[in-house]
Amino acid sequence: MSEAANEQVKKRTTRMNKLQKRLRREVGSAIADYNMIEEGDLIMCCLSGGKDSYAMLDILINLQKRAPVKFDLVAVNLDQKQPGFPEEILPKYLDTLDVPYHILEKDTYSIVKDKIPEGKTTCSLCSRLRRGSLYGFAQRIGATKIALGHHRDDIIETMFLNMFYGGKLKAMPPKLLSDDGANMVIRPLAYSREKDIAEYAKLKAFPIIPCNLCGSQENLKRQAVKDMLKQWDKQHPGRIETIFTAMQNTAPSQGVDREQFDFINLERNADAPLKGDVAEADLPAFDFFDVQNSGHIKLDNTQSIDIVTTFKP
Repeated sequence: MSEAANEQVKKRTTRMNKLQKRLRREVGSAIADYNMIEEGDLIMCCLSGGKDSYAMLDILINLQKRAPVKFDLVAVNLDQKQPGFPEEILPKYLDTLDVPYHILEKDTYSIVKDKIPEGKTTCSLCSRLRRGSLYGFAQRIGATKIALGHHRDDIIETMFLNMFYGGKLKAMPPKLLSDDGANMVIRPLAYSREKDIAEYAKLKAFPIIPCNLCGSQENLKRQAVKDMLKQWDKQHPGRIETIFTAMQNTAPSQGVDREQFDFINLERNADAPLKGDVAEADLPAFDFFDVQNSGHIKLDNTQSIDIVTTFKP
């Protein structure tokens, strides 16, 4: 191998190790912040054959060797019988790993094609059928957590989709209890950026299986939101990070959702001391003794208030 080729391999390895450390740190932080994994857990990692689920399983295997708690992993793929699905790829890859795995077969493709009119997106029904099958299998094998490969960009995109098209301010939580209470879903990549995952998957040469085998185009609304966020990220570096931070710092009392905050029974405290607005907490105390009429009051840094103009009805 030539010196130039050796240098390229060295750079590639260095970059891959750097990305792996970053992803491992982010996944570790997400797991700790949301208590995603506990002692004795059996984590069912759902593999679709896409870059995100490959990266998730890879990082969880890496973390499993260093984690302060003991947990087990099992990889599961659902073959939905889409025409042209390369069913040999995932088993061949999983055979190289020291992780047990299951390949499930269920013809949800035929159900989707029967129910969805030609030309309409099939992703919504397809994902619901897939979720139901995976939830049921998780209970059969005694999995305590179901790990999905959604990343931070997915979470932010979903928030804007629900806001723009659904009239709701909700996204994908890093940890979710299913409606029936039987399954706990976790998203270990919740803190990770898609562009980092994509680069890592390329460097690791994961055997990616395309998602468009069913002939369905990517949801146009999601693609529009994705393009909007990419443009923001390009024009205003750091904005995506700020949006995600904002999602972690909600203030129900400062919003308008009556379900999240009890505005109806909100009352003032007539006996509260005169302190002014919280934003003015650092200003010196004022003497209100001489204020008898409504008027134009000058607030300055003195210890008293001067009535500049008094208005009388």
